[in-house]
Amino acid sequence: MNVRAILKTVAALQLVIVGCLAGCALLALVIGEGEQTLAFLAPATAVGLLAAVTLAGFRRVPREVLLTREGFLFVTLSWISVSLSGALPFVLSGAIPSYADAFFESMSGFTTTGASILTDIEALPRSILFWRSLMHWLGGMGIVVLTVAILPRMGIGGLKVLRSEAPGPTVDKLTPRIAQTAKILWLLYVGMSALEVALLLLAGMKPLDAVMHTFGTVATGGFSSRNDSIGSFQSAWVDLVVTVFMLAAGVNFSLYYRLSRGGLRVLISNVEFRVYVGIAAAATLVVALSLYGSVYDSVADSVRYGAFQVVSILTTTGYATADYNRWPELAQAVLMALMFVGGCAGSTGGGVKVVRVITLFKQGANELRYLIHPRGVFPTRVAARPLKKDILYPIATFFYLYVVILIVTMLVVASAGADLLSAFSTALATVGNIGPGFGAVGPAENYAHYPVGVKLFLSLGMLTGRLELYSVVVLLTPAFWRK
Repeated sequence: MNVRAILKTVAALQLVIVGCLAGCALLALVIGEGEQTLAFLAPATAVGLLAAVTLAGFRRVPREVLLTREGFLFVTLSWISVSLSGALPFVLSGAIPSYADAFFESMSGFTTTGASILTDIEALPRSILFWRSLMHWLGGMGIVVLTVAILPRMGIGGLKVLRSEAPGPTVDKLTPRIAQTAKILWLLYVGMSALEVALLLLAGMKPLDAVMHTFGTVATGGFSSRNDSIGSFQSAWVDLVVTVFMLAAGVNFSLYYRLSRGGLRVLISNVEFRVYVGIAAAATLVVALSLYGSVYDSVADSVRYGAFQVVSILTTTGYATADYNRWPELAQAVLMALMFVGGCAGSTGGGVKVVRVITLFKQGANELRYLIHPRGVFPTRVAARPLKKDILYPIATFFYLYVVILIVTMLVVASAGADLLSAFSTALATVGNIGPGFGAVGPAENYAHYPVGVKLFLSLGMLTGRLELYSVVVLLTPAFWRK
């Protein structure tokens, strides 16, 4: 295990955070919050010095490619280290006095979960809220992917690291050089962000609000600068723009690159994309029908609010325009079912991922065929291609681990006195990186009432879900640490 090379690369990653903290300090000065500059400059200085000392101390460490095992450790340490650094501005500004709570908020931000312990968001300084949303944007496409893109000379084993960090069962290598692939993904990410900011400005949002809500949308994170989330704007146009971009952020980003080269047939021929859109459309129809006449008097409002919440939950964004805890049971049941799905592989969304759901469904159907025709040959096909066992088995194992982690998390939350619905939805919302759930953690509630120990455990759950389980779980096995 090349620990020195790993620490050297983690230190280089921290320089990205230092630059962002310095940028937030400058923003605080520009918007008239000069008293908040120290909350950003102090951690930027401390983290920057520590990173510089680490890089200087390991300057003689040869540039070696990280192996798969080292890639897992590097990625996990990276997310933990940036979350530790990201919590400092909250504490130093007084926005979140408890470091444990600040760490929970920071981890929730970088993992794009959107679970919060804040009770009065609008009372906080705008620069602090901007940093809170910026964490989403950095974590959305992946700060480690960003490092692979801009620091390829650090000797990172690009593809292995990208596979350890990127959401989804597979990583598409768009170009021969993995650093170039990372750059393309980030350029697409930045372009989508710029377009949404422009459209939100046209919809009437103030510039800072437009940027912060764009960060939460394209990263499928869900942190808002308003207590009532997107619902506070009371704008159908804002709802429409955010809904469209949440749906777009839940699509595999490599499809956008191929779309520019192959036209619309790239999207139409992609099985995962078709199923993803189909799930969103079917769920919206059922929820809208449930809302019409019982919550909203018009079809337009039923579709507007139903579609927004369906897409928000499906893509694991977590924004809200209404308190769905008060919706009819059928609408709530559909939303809870969507919490098990998530976005497409290679998107910024969390959850199980649509392609895994498709694969498990088809494999289950095949097993039924084998019961009827024991000697038959029924290969599991996705996009007309038979899947090998080395793909099917990891997906089945992933789902098994996902359920086990959900159960363990639910038991931990229940041990703190939470009711069954709140405990179960808390587990789903954190491990699935969704944010709000049902019951005590619904869209009008938060996570502040949980004990410190539960919050720290949920922070681990958010990290585990964001890194697709294996990167964290493998570190807990004794075999990983053996030579």
